[in-house]
Amino acid sequence: MSGDRIRLEGLRARAHHGVFAHEREQGQEFVIDVTVWLPLGAAAAHDALAQTVHYGELAEAVVAAVERDPVDLIETVAERVADTALAFERVRRVEITVHKPEAPISVPFADVSVTIERERA
Repeated sequence: MSGDRIRLEGLRARAHHGVFAHEREQGQEFVIDVTVWLPLGAAAAHDALAQTVHYGELAEAVVAAVERDPVDLIETVAERVADTALAFERVRRVEITVHKPEAPISVPFADVSVTIERERA
């Protein structure tokens, strides 16, 4: 597989995921990093958007996936985002990181995140 990839870093979505009632009621910000692997040679050679992924559409789809119905775990959110990204025709592999900077942790912290990698079957 080609090492060609597109990376979207720091996408922001407001959602109501979490195991605690206050997380579901108040919601919080989630930050998403998405890397998609796909061949980019033809797109570059022909200067053709149709031969790559429109990263604006990918960003919108990712944010919509995060903002959908609440779930308990950011692991589940990450899986949902991976499925969304892999639905783009040219994408062959993804790496998704879901950050939850407002996680309910009782000690000072900078970030909590989950990272997964998935490939098209």
